[in-house]
Amino acid sequence: MMKYIPILLVFLNTLQAQEYKTVFDCSSDNARYIMTRMNLIEKTMNMIEKRGDTATFAITLHGGCVPIISKEFADITSQEDIPYIQKAQESITRLSKEKNVKIIACAMSLNANGIDQKDVLPFVDISENSFIDTMGYQNHGYAIMTFQ
Repeated sequence: MMKYIPILLVFLNTLQAQEYKTVFDCSSDNARYIMTRMNLIEKTMNMIEKRGDTATFAITLHGGCVPIISKEFADITSQEDIPYIQKAQESITRLSKEKNVKIIACAMSLNANGIDQKDVLPFVDISENSFIDTMGYQNHGYAIMTFQ
């Protein structure tokens, strides 16, 4: 009987739900690419949850990626990028509101892109330096996925 206990413990361990902790770091300035990545984050989270596992995600935005969190993105992007930014914004809004994904924008990047903090979507946290936030997530066991 004692020899079956280790096998039973291994079996029970495989039945436990798994937790996926990931920080997605976006610095790309390609609006179409950003849109596809935000959609992929949303699909990935849904797939993980459908399997009975949990997903704890955060998205850090800096560089050319920050226009997606501006209420006034049409004023700071090209006409051809507007549909992509709008769809990316819809994805991060759902992720934040329905899935509790933390969205963090870098204040330095907002400034560099001419985005006033009052024009940032209300669910977005503004960080003094999103690199520090990304490192903090990694220090707490989050995997990092970069979108450049």
